[in-house]
Amino acid sequence: MAHKLEKIVVMRSQLGRVRGTGAAHSGAHHWKAERVTAIALVPLTVWFVIAVLSHLGAEQPAIAAWAGRPWNAALLLALIAMTFHHMQLGLQVVWEDYIHGSMRRDAAILATKGACLLLGLIAAVAVLKLATVAH
Repeated sequence: MAHKLEKIVVMRSQLGRVRGTGAAHSGAHHWKAERVTAIALVPLTVWFVIAVLSHLGAEQPAIAAWAGRPWNAALLLALIAMTFHHMQLGLQVVWEDYIHGSMRRDAAILATKGACLLLGLIAAVAVLKLATVAH
């Protein structure tokens, strides 16, 4: 006796079919994180550029003393964290768009995350070292 295969019809809208099917279901979070870091970088970068311009020609001890002030050290650390995180998020989007093949793409994303983390830590240690030398 042959069994007849029944076709199941799913009544869902096109939006219902695609909702939540993005890469790792985290597209909105990634997009928001890029925007938040970009917004945070605007005042931090303006502050940093003004600070650098106001210290042109200063000797290293003066720069160390400036960076050693708690407020300046905290803003420098925030600038470092936001810069490297924003860079990693942006490069991840580039890799996802232009590298075909999930293994190569995942390797590039992982290498980028590792490099950003390492470079960010090196920069943070440099700021903290300056802060301790100044005091």
